[in-house]
Amino acid sequence: MKDTRKSLAKAEKTNVVYSDADLPGFRPAEKLGRPGEFPFTRGIYPTMYRGKLWTMRQYAGFGTAKESNKRYRFLLSQGQTGLSVAFDLPTQLGLDSDDPLARGEVGKVGVAIDSIEDMDALFDRIPLDRVSVSMTINATAAVILAMYLATAQKRGIPWEALSGTIQNDILKEYIARGTYIFPLGPSLNITTDIIAFCQANVPKWNTMSISGYHIREAGATAVQELAFTLADAVTYVDAIIQSGLDVDAFAPRLSFFLAAHNDLLEEVAKFRAARRIWAKLMREKFKAGNPNSWKFRFHTQTSGATLLAQQPENNVTRVTLQALAAVLGGTQSLHTNSRDAALALPSQESAQIALRTQQIIAHESGVAETVDPLGGAYFVETLTNRIEADVTAYLNKIEEMGGMLKAIESGFIQKEIQESSYRYQKQIELKERIVVGLNDYVKEEEHLNFKIYYPPKTLEKAQAERLRRLKKKRPASTVSTRLKELERAIQSGQNLLPPIIEAVKARATLGEITRILKEAFGEYRENISI
Repeated sequence: MKDTRKSLAKAEKTNVVYSDADLPGFRPAEKLGRPGEFPFTRGIYPTMYRGKLWTMRQYAGFGTAKESNKRYRFLLSQGQTGLSVAFDLPTQLGLDSDDPLARGEVGKVGVAIDSIEDMDALFDRIPLDRVSVSMTINATAAVILAMYLATAQKRGIPWEALSGTIQNDILKEYIARGTYIFPLGPSLNITTDIIAFCQANVPKWNTMSISGYHIREAGATAVQELAFTLADAVTYVDAIIQSGLDVDAFAPRLSFFLAAHNDLLEEVAKFRAARRIWAKLMREKFKAGNPNSWKFRFHTQTSGATLLAQQPENNVTRVTLQALAAVLGGTQSLHTNSRDAALALPSQESAQIALRTQQIIAHESGVAETVDPLGGAYFVETLTNRIEADVTAYLNKIEEMGGMLKAIESGFIQKEIQESSYRYQKQIELKERIVVGLNDYVKEEEHLNFKIYYPPKTLEKAQAERLRRLKKKRPASTVSTRLKELERAIQSGQNLLPPIIEAVKARATLGEITRILKEAFGEYRENISI
């Protein structure tokens, strides 16, 4: 007979039943308030999804810009309400597709973008003034955003009409993901340049998506995900204020990006706690006076790390639970992973199923009809309070260490994540945590009943050839002039967005611009002694 008891990890944190005794001194007016009002525990808008559903996105990008464009137009035709762009590894690291270091990685985990011509092809026949675009890019965010803005300008679309998000969260790269290029200080300066430029010129643009997703996927707990994300956010807000901007001038355009894992009620509580902590930080620590500065606006992605290559059809169920947690937790935007995410890039059929999952939750489940439907439940409120307390303890510890930069440089954050990841893996190996299809309910033989997508083998060669033709036909003298202007802007401490925009308009490539920045700032080398 199967042992159906809770895992040890669960048993340690979960009572059999919860009551008002688990909430001593609980004051609903103070801890909850009403939706749309401080501290926003119940949601940042009074009517939430009764007024407008969350933005439905599918994170997509593979191969060439032309190939990705076909997927974007298909998803929009199927009811998707926003685009989310995945870039390949060379693009994330500032390498052109013909760079020897890019060999074997071009177009593999996202779309290859070398120049403004690729950006133009990526959004061919897509109305940029009517479709919200999210771009997951960090170390090269300034260059990618410059290409996007220059593409809009080329089409006669005013920047004031553009809406979307650039991730622009470099700190989490040093913590959990690894696609950093420059040292911490210069990287932080580039992020503030982007924020200052957009605040003045692209007012509807979310200038930063402070990401806990990759922290969680690297092995962090729910508490660590939220704590380290908020610690990054505090660092950014401090840096931007020090650059001369008023907190209420930029804070309303900050957004967040969190993961949704399988523990449904813990995830709901995490999202609710996040709103409450952020509201207090902004109002009390940073003295923000605009209520919009207090609002924790966030995008959610279901967890790729929880999806299995074994019995991949079961991933549809996992994604459904995770998406439901995000909606019950009050997300503003949602990406649902595809059933084949552990095997390959999503096929068109799998991407459609993932999108339909969101649409069924939105229109058939009834959970969008009421704001914060789990609010007031003894267990949910206890979990929310517990997560808030544990996150606050982490924030205090990081502050005592001298802030997030010191905590990253010392290896403290990385070590915390590594230890959590190790504990999780041991629980699976010891069967203290059951993962269906992995350490229990295993099938001896498995046969996929759906097709896997494989990028064309000729992709890399074709992309490099397009790049060669671009370099041959562009005015080399203009490119050289624009790159020299970028060098001078770096030396004089100017905002780097204007000269980068001019460089990409002259068809300077991502790799060429990144090379100038590397020469000026140097490259980061991780402290591997931790």
